[in-house]
Amino acid sequence: MPIRSLLVLLVGLCTLPASARDYRFSDAHLHYVDFFQESEGMTPLLEAMAAGGIDHVMISGIPVAKKWHEDEPKRPRYYAGDDAGAYWYSATDVLVAAAVKRLPAEQRQRFHPFLSGFNPADKNSDAHVRRMLELDPGLWQGIGEVFTRHDDLTALIYGDTPRANNEALARIYHLAAEYDLPVMLHSNITSKRERNPLYLEEVEEPLRNHPHVRFIWAHAGTSKEIHRHQKKLDFLLPTLERMLGEYPNLYIDLSWTVLRPYLLDAQGRPDEAWLQLVRSYPARFMLGSDVVGRFDGLGGYLADFQPFLDALPEDVARRVARDNFLAVLPRKRQAELSD
Repeated sequence: MPIRSLLVLLVGLCTLPASARDYRFSDAHLHYVDFFQESEGMTPLLEAMAAGGIDHVMISGIPVAKKWHEDEPKRPRYYAGDDAGAYWYSATDVLVAAAVKRLPAEQRQRFHPFLSGFNPADKNSDAHVRRMLELDPGLWQGIGEVFTRHDDLTALIYGDTPRANNEALARIYHLAAEYDLPVMLHSNITSKRERNPLYLEEVEEPLRNHPHVRFIWAHAGTSKEIHRHQKKLDFLLPTLERMLGEYPNLYIDLSWTVLRPYLLDAQGRPDEAWLQLVRSYPARFMLGSDVVGRFDGLGGYLADFQPFLDALPEDVARRVARDNFLAVLPRKRQAELSD
């Protein structure tokens, strides 16, 4: 081969796009059922995991069920489909447990069930969660997604408005520390209208008061409804930067509402400030699909993060894509995975 051609080939190899990386994923935020407690089932989920290169999933139920009101002629398809309320639904955990326990042992190792079916504004809930943990020793590997501030869903749920810093959840956090369980919180950082971190103290208080609990903040406090009204929260990035520095027990779920408009711009280019944040705290971020009972697009939701991952150092990208989620699981479970 002529020297010039060889040089051209070498330069071409050195400048291949980073998208040549092949990632394996952990899905840190997946709901086995939807808001009507229905699911496509484990077979479609396993097929979607195989197609999407997903080795592990956090699997949880949905802690509320949407009511089909007597006055509605058509069943709603989502919790926001009409004005009917929603109610706390503990059997969601029974559905998740049954689905996981039916799996062959080699497949079961890939699923990491989180308990969610309790009312986070009820001080009885820690007793219920303890009973569930004792009924299936070793099955449950986390608590959540706990619904507190959650867009319009908060107003639709019957009963008191749950807050991440209320007394009932403090009792849950003590239980999580006792059992070495991470807690995934959905707690919006603000409302649809306020352009400031209105509800931030509700998250910071438990981070301060429960330093031995690993908290995963779902969507980094963002939501689809917030973005619909406010587009982009300019205070989000500096707030996260400060919090990650102050609270070593804080982890961030970069599920779909964070991808845009934060990680990627309108042209799909990675945001350098967010890249720097992840580089500064490479063990504290994880990816989630946040699918609810339907799994067709599962792999695509995680693959959408590839431009952002490709712009990170490769070792950091692989930790965010797969390993960071596994590292927040109970230490006993981590030891089993490493055997």
